[in-house]
Amino acid sequence: MPLSPKRVIHRKVQRGREKGNATRDNHIDFGDIALVAMEPTWLDTRIIEACRVAINRKLGRTGNVWIRIFPDKPISKKPAEVRMGKGKGAPDHWAAVLKPGMILFEIGGVDINLAHDALVLASAKLPVKTKIAYKPTQD
Repeated sequence: MPLSPKRVIHRKVQRGREKGNATRDNHIDFGDIALVAMEPTWLDTRIIEACRVAINRKLGRTGNVWIRIFPDKPISKKPAEVRMGKGKGAPDHWAAVLKPGMILFEIGGVDINLAHDALVLASAKLPVKTKIAYKPTQD
């Protein structure tokens, strides 16, 4: 089953704007290497799941993977061939709101080259430009 919230306060939400950079979720907190979004978008639950599967297949059963985004925005859609008007459509699917600088996935506890290759595979599944960031070393 794809990711979705257990409960929400509002069943339908307004679209909002895709402007500004991430002011939170923009630091590597858990792992050693991370995938960072460079463009704003809405990420569907299926895309997040495809990235997760690609990373886990590459890593095997080693290391830890942290998914730092969650789809909590309901996207509504009217049925096909329905005339305009008569209110907003029913909720269709869920999406995560991405802003430039947000951390999408973090990997730790595994060889850094293997983690890099896994994040390259995951970035190929995404509809936005991404970069790979490393946790700064404490010297």
